Amino acid sequence: MDDLSRFCCLDPDCALYSRRDAGNLTVCGRFGKYKPIRLLSCRACKYRFSERKGTPLFGSHLPEDKARAVLDHLRAGNGTRQTSRLVGVHRDTVTRLARRTGPHAQKVHDELVAFSPLGLGRSSSTRNGPSSPRSRRTATPPMRLRATTGTTSPTTPSTGWSWP
Repeated sequence: MDDLSRFCCLDPDCALYSRRDAGNLTVCGRFGKYKPIRLLSCRACKYRFSERKGTPLFGSHLPEDKARAVLDHLRAGNGTRQTSRLVGVHRDTVTRLARRTGPHAQKVHDELVAFSPLGLGRSSSTRNGPSSPRSRRTATPPMRLRATTGTTSPTTPSTGWSWP
């Protein structure tokens, strides 16, 4: 029996759309060289899809273990050419997989970290967005300091600088 608990129906019109482990998915076939990739079917809406749909490996002929090796080498800081030599794939394959994985990793991160345990409720992708205090402009220009000639008063700092 195949473990399908991490999968969900990907048809937006389905009543069980995006519900994991709902018991509605079955394996209706396998495909690829040596049949390693499962073809899943939803019992509720009869929608059929690959287990790789919605992942960076969708449409790729690369075996999963090789793709993981490529990503492990990239995560370790190896370059594209070095990774391609170590894993035994073309450098364009390494680049394509890295480009597909980046946005997917950002989406997964935003989904998993959508609600901060500190109660901030803001994901990392909006850290420098329009509501960020770092990106807002102030309505008043910054204050400028001017040099004084050594006079001191209760409001003037003793360093010789005063506010206008």
